[in-house]
Amino acid sequence: MGKPRGLRSARKLKDHRRQQRWHDKSFKKAHLGTAVKASPFGGASHAKGIVLEKIGVEAKQPNSAIRKCVRVQLIKNGKKITAFVPTTAASTTSRKTTRFWFLDLVVRAVPSYIPGVRFKVVKVANVSLLALFKEKKERPRS
Repeated sequence: MGKPRGLRSARKLKDHRRQQRWHDKSFKKAHLGTAVKASPFGGASHAKGIVLEKIGVEAKQPNSAIRKCVRVQLIKNGKKITAFVPTTAASTTSRKTTRFWFLDLVVRAVPSYIPGVRFKVVKVANVSLLALFKEKKERPRS
């Protein structure tokens, strides 16, 4: 038995389409709202946090290096996350009790070879990490 056809079948086609959309993985993820609840950022693209400790995370094979990461407590909800600190200058500038900006998982900002890390540091004390790395700006002393 095929699809209903004809002049008076619009309601049936519309209802069936509405029901079937829930079987699409991306539609379900966008409309259930569980992804927003589960995300530490609560649906936001960026969040501020305070550094608790610096840690080194070992990269997955075939890479072999210890990537610089930080444990951070988010200000908005108190959740603790691990964030990747790119560039070499960043790890020296990130002192304890420093306020950070992060980039959310939406843009998969962290390389996939770092296990358990989904976020990346973008700013330190309201100064871009790129500017710090290129020595265009200096980290403000507090």
